[in-house]
Amino acid sequence: MKAVALTPNLSVAPQLTEADLQQAAAAGYRTIVNNRPDGEAPDQPRSADLAAAAKRLGLEYRHIPVVPGQLPDELVEAFRTTFTEAEKPVLAFCRTGTRSTSLWALAATDRLTPAEILQTAAEAGYDLEALRPRLQATARSRAAGRE
Repeated sequence: MKAVALTPNLSVAPQLTEADLQQAAAAGYRTIVNNRPDGEAPDQPRSADLAAAAKRLGLEYRHIPVVPGQLPDELVEAFRTTFTEAEKPVLAFCRTGTRSTSLWALAATDRLTPAEILQTAAEAGYDLEALRPRLQATARSRAAGRE
């Protein structure tokens, strides 16, 4: 399992298997968030199988499937709510970790500036520069709502 920390309570990873869930539990993760839709690749484990394995290991499991290239506000909010309510630390995954990192980035605009978000992602190995305009617009919108 190759996980990289974005924050002290959130790490992201590429596709996890049932064996990876055992490693995640041993590493102290408490919640797994699957951001990959079922059936994206023929060798991909089904979410239901991963959920059952997580339950056997005493892990919380959430499935917030994100179609590549599509990050609707509803899924960002679902990720924010899941992360807020989840037992920590959380390990989120998708095919490469980019969708999970992108969800975190968009959900983190209430706590971090766009520059801080992009720097954190880059330090973790994820280039989210394409999200900069949306991060900036979200930050402006949030700031206007506080005035």
